[in-house]
Amino acid sequence: MLDASELHVSRIKNGLPSTHPIRGIELRALKQLQRHYHSSPYVFVSERNTPLTTRTVHHIIARAGKNSGFDFTVHPHMLRHSTGFYLANNGHDMRAIQSYMGHVNIKNTVIYTDLAPNRFKKFWND
Repeated sequence: MLDASELHVSRIKNGLPSTHPIRGIELRALKQLQRHYHSSPYVFVSERNTPLTTRTVHHIIARAGKNSGFDFTVHPHMLRHSTGFYLANNGHDMRAIQSYMGHVNIKNTVIYTDLAPNRFKKFWND
């Protein structure tokens, strides 16, 4: 709901649903896009004014990766993983990240700590 500045996330694979805040430039951009397609209840629509399919989103993300010069195929799930790594690298609590990501099992969340180079940075204060 853009009016409430919130994104309600329904998950597949038995993940836990959650609500995330939308703020700042992202909220303004989404509201502007929604005004452009005011006749649709959806923010992201196809040329036929229907919701984007999973396949279409996959193609859009893959094309963006190719246009960015990546030498590997980029897929939407990479955005999810990059969020997990970003939160872990910035020192957020694993249980909070687990809830944010909608993971039922913490084992699916701790993978984001594997590459966090600063994870031990504040263990000992000199």
